[in-house]
Amino acid sequence: MFSLSRFIKAKSAWRNFNTKYQFIDVKKEEKVSIITMNRPKASNALCDRLIHEIVTQLKKCDRNPETNAIVLTGLHKVFAAGADVKEMEPRTFQGNFSTNFSSEWDEIAKTRKPLIAAVNGFALGGGCEIAMMCDIIIAGENSKFGHPEIKLGTFSGAGGTQRLTRAVGKAKAMEMLLTGELISAREAWQSGLVSRIVPDHDVVDIAIKIAAKIAANSQPMAMMAKECINQAYESTLQEGLEFERRMFQSTFAFYDREEGMKSFINKRDPEFKDA
Repeated sequence: MFSLSRFIKAKSAWRNFNTKYQFIDVKKEEKVSIITMNRPKASNALCDRLIHEIVTQLKKCDRNPETNAIVLTGLHKVFAAGADVKEMEPRTFQGNFSTNFSSEWDEIAKTRKPLIAAVNGFALGGGCEIAMMCDIIIAGENSKFGHPEIKLGTFSGAGGTQRLTRAVGKAKAMEMLLTGELISAREAWQSGLVSRIVPDHDVVDIAIKIAAKIAANSQPMAMMAKECINQAYESTLQEGLEFERRMFQSTFAFYDREEGMKSFINKRDPEFKDA
């Protein structure tokens, strides 16, 4: 039987994944959306338009009920080589202040659905900052991470000094940010910056597989768990525990919590409805 509401929902979802962009490519596999930065002539240098396109698509993914997890990746040899220096060089303090320059970058970190960075090659400066805005970083074995902005007479200004310190600790962050030297994928893993290291040619596929595992679970539960984890970085232990407790209690208002527990008791696979 024809369902008008289902048709409208499907049409809306189709529109969400067929927007024409200049610097990103978008595709979808099941309930996983894959966003690929595609500015090869500039090694994926993060110009204003590229950032805006990423943010625009992430917001569409957040609104799309057919997307439960997202993968953000770059080219085979470079995730992103940093902010676009040619675009930044003429900027002035007055202009940056009046336009709140780089504030749009923060929108990436505000993505509510689980976001995985699949990093191949270089993730430098702004590229490393964008990777750190994601929830999980999967790194190719030959990838490199770093914040070389100090060599340009400035420093990381889109969360680098804050997120890197939280990820790897003060001493390692000081070394990376003040020398501008790069670290290998293994050193990034040992420092806690990345989740796992995989062969270069498998980075995107493995990231998609992890995203698919996440997407198979209840969407609202994954989003709430993400909020709780992020809260751990922004509050005291007691505040975080109270936030977690309230969020956990609220899961008992969801169908998926009831279905998950009943399926466990009855020894069958759950059929979540993201509700």
